[in-house]
Amino acid sequence: MEGGKPTLPLVYQAVQALYHDPDPAGKERASVWLGELQRSMYAWEISDQLLQLKQDVESCYFAAQTMKMKIQTSFYELPPETHTSLRDSLLSHIQNLKDLSPIIVTQLALAIADLALQMASWKGCVHTLIEKYSNDVSSMPFLIEILTVLPEEVHSRSLRIGANRRSEIIEDLAYYSTTVVTLLVTCAEKSGHDEKMFIKVFRCLGSWFNLGVLDNNFMASNQLLMILFQVLQRDETSTNLHEAASDCVCSALYAIENLAVHMPLAMQLFQGVLSLETAYHMAVAREDLDKVLNYCRIFTELSETFLEMTVRTPGQGMGDLRTLELLLICAGHPQYEVVEISFNFWYRLGENLYKMNDPELHRVFKPYIQRLLHSLARHCQLDPDHEGVPEDTDDFGEFRMRVSDLVKDVIFLVGSMECFSQLYSTLKEGNPPWEVTEAVLFIMAAIAKSIDPENNPTLTEVLEQVVLLPETVHIAVRYTSIELVGEMSEVIDRNPCMLDPVLNFLMKGLREKPLASVAAKAIHNICSVCRDHMAQHFQGLLNIARSLDSFALSTDAAVGLLKGTALVLARLPLEKIAECLNDLCAVQVMALRKLLAQDSSSGKLSDPTVWLDRLAVIFRHTNPIVENGQTHPCQKVIQEIWPVLSETLNAHQNDNRIVERCCRCLRFAVRCVGKGSASLLQPLVTQMVSVYQVYPHSCFLYLGSILVDEYGMEEGCRQGLLDMLQALCMPTFQLLEQPNGLRNHPDTVDDLFRLVTRYQFCASQIALWVSNDRSPIPPFYPDEHTDASHSERRGGYFGRDTVVEVLQVGACLVLLVVSSARVMLICSLCFSYLSICHPSAEECKQVCWAIREFTRLYR
Repeated sequence: MEGGKPTLPLVYQAVQALYHDPDPAGKERASVWLGELQRSMYAWEISDQLLQLKQDVESCYFAAQTMKMKIQTSFYELPPETHTSLRDSLLSHIQNLKDLSPIIVTQLALAIADLALQMASWKGCVHTLIEKYSNDVSSMPFLIEILTVLPEEVHSRSLRIGANRRSEIIEDLAYYSTTVVTLLVTCAEKSGHDEKMFIKVFRCLGSWFNLGVLDNNFMASNQLLMILFQVLQRDETSTNLHEAASDCVCSALYAIENLAVHMPLAMQLFQGVLSLETAYHMAVAREDLDKVLNYCRIFTELSETFLEMTVRTPGQGMGDLRTLELLLICAGHPQYEVVEISFNFWYRLGENLYKMNDPELHRVFKPYIQRLLHSLARHCQLDPDHEGVPEDTDDFGEFRMRVSDLVKDVIFLVGSMECFSQLYSTLKEGNPPWEVTEAVLFIMAAIAKSIDPENNPTLTEVLEQVVLLPETVHIAVRYTSIELVGEMSEVIDRNPCMLDPVLNFLMKGLREKPLASVAAKAIHNICSVCRDHMAQHFQGLLNIARSLDSFALSTDAAVGLLKGTALVLARLPLEKIAECLNDLCAVQVMALRKLLAQDSSSGKLSDPTVWLDRLAVIFRHTNPIVENGQTHPCQKVIQEIWPVLSETLNAHQNDNRIVERCCRCLRFAVRCVGKGSASLLQPLVTQMVSVYQVYPHSCFLYLGSILVDEYGMEEGCRQGLLDMLQALCMPTFQLLEQPNGLRNHPDTVDDLFRLVTRYQFCASQIALWVSNDRSPIPPFYPDEHTDASHSERRGGYFGRDTVVEVLQVGACLVLLVVSSARVMLICSLCFSYLSICHPSAEECKQVCWAIREFTRLYR
């Protein structure tokens, strides 16, 4: 610290201010000052002194936390001869402060563990600690705390220890693991009814399981395993102890996933978990949700651990299908949070069975999946007194989305059509409550797309019935029915006679605020799949697009509707597209002009992003098929729209967010008409360069790369594009050569790289221009000067090994923080050489080694 070593009273005063100053500014000043102290060399001595003083909890906690942080991040500051005294001091502190606060003990335990892991001279640290403290009952809590965090810290990213040291530590801990477990057994047996000690014991055991060093045979017959399951079986076990025991069992199950190596322990755990079914039912009867969730976690971990055996030998040995029965029992619990725990297992089961593709196995697991789907449909039911549409942003809405994903993953085991038909029959043959109907429709929507729509009368019947639903049914049923219709767009495509009633059904929803967005999404889906059939309805789509803001649509739904309209527009006869595109864009263009007029009169700029985004999606998805020689039908429209886009860009040139939207809109416009945008090239480049000199938005570099991509092969455009590159690079270099320029402007670096690599037609010219200080650059051979015979003489394309090497060099470059933008550009040109000129493998390796040597100078 600048003023030298601070006094203890000053440090204590700062700690008090941090915790007790009523003024937030005072707290902030104290926090900053104490942070500087922690980074200084003085922190070691001051922390030690504060811990010796034992003045209060706050100062001791700050000192313990500081000591832990210093050992984790700055251990190199201490000379080796001080390590032993530091160890002895920390052990003294934890013994003296063991009764002050558990969080202080934890911080000091972490400090001791981190010291042990980095202090190579401290051999057999576990043995030392156990020998020193195991006979002192009062020291047992902090001893177990150290033994708990020690294996947890082995893989800590904060510690600067190499792989060899880590391996040495793990071997050492494995050697003493039986000693630790024996100590834990003794603690458990002597604890009587001391719940806190049992929790510590189980936490410690779980930590050692997680490290994967416990002896398999020793643990299989160990008394501690029996105690663990006894605690989980007892009805009177407290919530905290139950959670600690459950965590420990889950850690043990995770540790034995390699069953062949851990068979004795695996068998004990398997039988132990199966014995918990009665305890689960008791927890359900007592409505103890915390315990129910714990049991479900254990059952799920068991199923995941034995998944491979369950799939390979179902019903035999530890492929016992009672594991699935346990999960289905949990799926029957009324709270959806319980079944949700098992979702990852069911997904993995489906993935394994799908890869194996064995019909016999599918038949074995089909009944279990059917029962699961039945439970999921029940869990997806809304409350009978629910009002309005289903929410998709709350916890229950997210659960239903996860159900939808899971159903799509496992439905192949049951058969999409079979399941769909069974679900439909429950609606057709009965008269279920609205919440049951809605949930069934929700599951049907999840699987509709996986059914072959060809000549399928059931699908057609469902569609016919859904669109006839009266408006008097619960609005949630209507909402989910609209979702189902949107998912059945392929059925509609094969049954175009259904298009009119479907669109009438969706239009009713579009006019109602709660249903508008979901109806718009369904129309978008139908437009995407039924483009040819929807062409006759384009005028209706255009009318919707013209009055888009009269509907209560979300931003995404409005953009989706425009996307669908544009997709259909592209299927119209070529002679109609220009007029229709003009009509589709007119609303957006008029809105932009209105904003520009208001801004010029009031001087206050309005946000045009909504209209720019809508134009962008129209340009992006209007892709008519244009034969060679034909004028692109969108060309004239985009030329007419250009002035308002140009004016918008100028008006908001200092706002990066809006400039990005303008560039995105122009990018899709250029992509839409391709070389038909030639008349825009000069004014667009001129404006880009002009604005970029003042406001270097990286999106201009990206847009520039699009222009090079479209016009780089046009002889008449090349010089202009080269001039554009030079004009854009100068301000870019100035920006990136500032202190931390590359770190602060990663988008600019990415977009510059993309821009330069598009200049395939003149790579050698760029290389000479960039290296005007005679920097060594590999030779460049543009495509236009490389004929077939020349390529043959150069050795052809480089092979897979060399490509991997190039990628490794690329990864090396990405990790660099170099001091000059020109360095980055030179490296970009090297990669251009590799991608453009097809050098031989030997030449490619030479370039790679040159880049490696080059990058070492900038580490």
